[in-house]
Amino acid sequence: MNLLIERGLMFGNLLRVDSPAWVALYNRALEKLTGKTTALTEFHIDLTGLSPEIGDELGDLDYLNPPNGNRQFILLTTEQKTAPMLAADLSVYRAILRRFIADNESQLFSLTARDAVVGEIDDEVWQVAQPADLLDIRKVRISADTTGNHVAEADRLTAMIDRFRSQPDAWWDDVLIAEMIEQAKKSGDVTRNPVRLAHTSFDVPDFWTPAFGGVYVIRSAREPAVIFTDPAQEVPLSGVLTMSAHDRNEIAAWLARNGLAEPIAAAAAADTAAILRQKIDFILVDSATRAGIDPGDGTRADLRRAAARLAPAAMPAELRGLAAILRYVETGGDWPVIDSGDPAYFYVLRATALPARDVVNQLLTELAPHDVRALFTLNKTLFYKLFQGWDAAKQKYVADQLAREYQIDKQGTREALFGPEPGMAEPGAPERNAPAAPAAPWGPARVTLTERAAPAAGPWGAAR
Repeated sequence: MNLLIERGLMFGNLLRVDSPAWVALYNRALEKLTGKTTALTEFHIDLTGLSPEIGDELGDLDYLNPPNGNRQFILLTTEQKTAPMLAADLSVYRAILRRFIADNESQLFSLTARDAVVGEIDDEVWQVAQPADLLDIRKVRISADTTGNHVAEADRLTAMIDRFRSQPDAWWDDVLIAEMIEQAKKSGDVTRNPVRLAHTSFDVPDFWTPAFGGVYVIRSAREPAVIFTDPAQEVPLSGVLTMSAHDRNEIAAWLARNGLAEPIAAAAAADTAAILRQKIDFILVDSATRAGIDPGDGTRADLRRAAARLAPAAMPAELRGLAAILRYVETGGDWPVIDSGDPAYFYVLRATALPARDVVNQLLTELAPHDVRALFTLNKTLFYKLFQGWDAAKQKYVADQLAREYQIDKQGTREALFGPEPGMAEPGAPERNAPAAPAAPWGPARVTLTERAAPAAGPWGAAR
């Protein structure tokens, strides 16, 4: 993993904490949350204040996530909103916490100027003991305050002021006036500088969780579904369609019926040929290194020479379909006939611009794991897991390619692959008149529930 760290592909963009004042504030917050402190004088923190160095020191890499408790966070500055989130029980936590900071930036800026802000993310479910409990997670609430309880003290003074203004005889209540004066010494003038954190509740219709081997919960679609990464963990759940990642035909039919995915070639402004060539390059490197063939420097010329040395049996199954699509895009040849039974099927899809877009894109990486650029961009948990098992030559090629092409222009790469980022508006359920499944190149979906076990008609032709 040192290869990824050296190239800024792991633990990148963390916030550096190296001033004695910040270290002291962090220790005060850490002690309040966990009862522990750090002896380090310099470390890095993520969006939630989690530090890999402190995790190594404490022997707990997820020390802000107590067992059977809510995920906690420490804010030293509002600049943490640009940092990544190293560990998340739900995939939406980063977006929710970023929005919480953005919506309360002026208040949090004022609070962090004098103290650290600590809080927790509450999914309002006491315990996730079985997959059915995941369906109870519908809303997330964030509670936060400084280590000195400035928000609570301000709320207490605000309540006193409201009481003073509303009660007719409050002017003669010397006890209340004395209490307000003493409280103002602790919280300051809340009439001129109000301390009130707004928008602390967020709806969660769609998410991924690492629990039970990895589970995708997608409820914003017209046909809600729960998809298990591990087929052994799959259990039927009431009110939703249940599938596993091995049910490729069923997943393809469900995506088509609900209009959740589109072919890359149908996306406006997407350089389809360049994207397809990149996918083919990564697949060839994987095949060459597994066959013991040196891919050289990973240039296209080196990869073509390596591919020529591959035995027919070692040629990746995805390559034939991707090459056919590339020929069609570049030369307008015969229309490729590729359905969900073809290994290349999910490599040419991306999620449509619906509320479940990010979760669907992450799901597609599970079904097309050799597309390591998409895997790194959308599913770092799986990327890091697979990276450790790769051949050294593939590790070097992938790290070099990602550092050269993705790190230079992260935003541009994401938009080219998956469309523009959604705004900071809270994701919600689809409207009652949600858009129908896109016609796209393959026409409207015609797969019925009774037909979902058969290969679904795909973006490149009808099912065979």
